[in-house]
Amino acid sequence: MIELKTLFAEAETKMNKVINHFESNLLNIRAGKASVTMLNGITAESYGSMMPIDQIASITVPDSKSIVIQPWDKKAITAIEKAILNANIGVTPSNNGENIRINLPPLTEERRRELAKQVKTESEGTKISIRNARRDAIETIKKGKKDGLAEDAIKDGENEIQKMTDKFTKKIEAMVAAKEKEIMAV
Repeated sequence: MIELKTLFAEAETKMNKVINHFESNLLNIRAGKASVTMLNGITAESYGSMMPIDQIASITVPDSKSIVIQPWDKKAITAIEKAILNANIGVTPSNNGENIRINLPPLTEERRRELAKQVKTESEGTKISIRNARRDAIETIKKGKKDGLAEDAIKDGENEIQKMTDKFTKKIEAMVAAKEKEIMAV
């Protein structure tokens, strides 16, 4: 017989993982200010293997419009510069031989709208993942009927999963609204 509390905990854990992933994706979307998270996921070749930039260089944000990358090995500077260009994040790095500076131009209104649309698209994918977790949990509850789970327990379980889904969907909506506000602020 399935234990509903365990099932609820598993569903909530899945939904939390989805939210955490969405949150990390939102950090990678530029909102007008320089941030080291813009470079997350960008890898450069170092000593024959691909490594994240933050593992082969020091990354600092001296002001709100620039990022400075100082490689620990000067030989890696061209590989890092090339990796940033290939990542297509909308910036052009400048290399002075010692470090790489990325100056962030102010966002245009059109680019802000594109970023807001990107946030909406990300949120839709996240909501789908939340609904998939709900569907899996409800299917498991319905299978409990064969194991002798009472009809009332099945209905209560389904309602509890739906409440959890609604809570996480509202959380996503709030995150989207906050990010859109951040992006659209001039």
